Amino acid sequence: MLLTKNALIFVALFVNSFSRKSTDNIFLLTDEEIRYSSISKEDIEYGRSKTREMFEFGWRNYMEFAFPADELDPIHCRGRGHDHDNPDNININDVLGDYSLGLIDTLDSLVVFGDADEFKRAVNLVVKTVSFEKNTTIQVFESTIRVMGGLLAAHMIAVDKTNRFGPFYMSEYGGELLTLAHDLAGRLLPAFEGTATGIPFTRVNLQKGVLPGTTNFTCTSGAGSLLLEFGVLSKLLGDDSYEKLARRVNEKLWTLRNQATGLHGNLIDIQTGEWQIVTYMRRGRNVCADTNGDSPIYVNVDARDGSTSNTWIDSLQASFAGVLVLAGQVDEAVCHHALYYAIWKKYGVLPERFNWQLQAPDVSFYPLRPEFIESTYLLYTATKNPFYQHVGLEILESLETITRVKYRMESFFLSETLKYLYLLFDDNHPINKKEQERVLFSTEGHLLPISSLFNSPSSPPSILDPPLSTLPRGNASSCETGYEFSAGIPPLRHPQMKQLFKVVGVNSNLHNWV
Repeated sequence: MLLTKNALIFVALFVNSFSRKSTDNIFLLTDEEIRYSSISKEDIEYGRSKTREMFEFGWRNYMEFAFPADELDPIHCRGRGHDHDNPDNININDVLGDYSLGLIDTLDSLVVFGDADEFKRAVNLVVKTVSFEKNTTIQVFESTIRVMGGLLAAHMIAVDKTNRFGPFYMSEYGGELLTLAHDLAGRLLPAFEGTATGIPFTRVNLQKGVLPGTTNFTCTSGAGSLLLEFGVLSKLLGDDSYEKLARRVNEKLWTLRNQATGLHGNLIDIQTGEWQIVTYMRRGRNVCADTNGDSPIYVNVDARDGSTSNTWIDSLQASFAGVLVLAGQVDEAVCHHALYYAIWKKYGVLPERFNWQLQAPDVSFYPLRPEFIESTYLLYTATKNPFYQHVGLEILESLETITRVKYRMESFFLSETLKYLYLLFDDNHPINKKEQERVLFSTEGHLLPISSLFNSPSSPPSILDPPLSTLPRGNASSCETGYEFSAGIPPLRHPQMKQLFKVVGVNSNLHNWV
């Protein structure tokens, strides 16, 4: 007996209503729910091929018009590097250090897109042309996640004789990328010196160390995100000093959290350990899939007492849905992601900062950030729900029609944004099919193959390490597909989506979800 598409969806929804905790017992699907409940092979192939075309377009333009500069200025079609004439231009200078950032940051994206010849050519270009002997003052965090992370990922792939991602092993390669990463780390070390807390200065000059007048204030997430790259570097070198430095920072940040709320502030004085402002807190109803009460949202609060400190959320916070997925809180991730999806649908992109009280941007520009796309990919990985591939197609459409110019772009557009989009449309990619639990995505989206080398501790256990007895056992895995989301219906029903769209002020004449 043949079942129609609607009949199959009805059966799936009937089964799902018993397996998922939800107050919604409506069995009739709306047109929008039906549309997002499945996706055609043609749409998947289009998403994959269009993402590849975008990547090749961006990579080709960087190499032709910008290299060896750090990135491509999309308006003037030329390379852009450190702004030596304006040292206070930290928006540029924190990131661009005159070390061919776009080349380094994109190395492992070439692996994801399966271009072995170009990967090997790019590795050799780095070896021949990149030097950190530069009189540039850069941000410790940005140089760690973008540059050191890119070098370490490409090194581990180039020396991998098993070719787990494809034919990327380089028999003539001599470990030069690791040497460069080691050199960069050594130039960052002065940032850890001269601070009463051990938390590093935000910025360091690659030749001169910490310059006089450097601020004592640093971002919590920046200071606390160094352990992965510094730890991997220590493992690869057999020198635990780098991991110890970064681990000490995390331990200190943990002890400095507010004793009343358990929260960290956003900025901290590296000398006094005093917090300067805010972090996040959840508001709204307890159950994401319910329709009673306000939609869940994480707002910025005062770390000292949890009171709401402002009424905006920013595009970087879209990554938190992905964090929730990795923590196994998929229901919560679905709701958090849907809020950002509603904002994307309102504008076609994510404003850098959105005021949820005014239902309008506080900061309007969108620099091709990857965080929302990363969370979309991780939610698809966890649920296998075609809704998220539809979201990916809508993102592609926006990138093509709103953001595309003759030349472009930020380095993370190639290293993260398009990487996650491509993987979203390629279930058969080695990373998705067999390597998912043997690869780690870094903060910058760099691929770090998980190695047995990482099993041996390079430093004694700390307060951050849970006792072995508390670690999960058995078949638990953050990469497993949640059963309650696998039935081919949207992860949120129309009433919940309508409520979220109303929260952000979406015009009902423009979108059928409303």
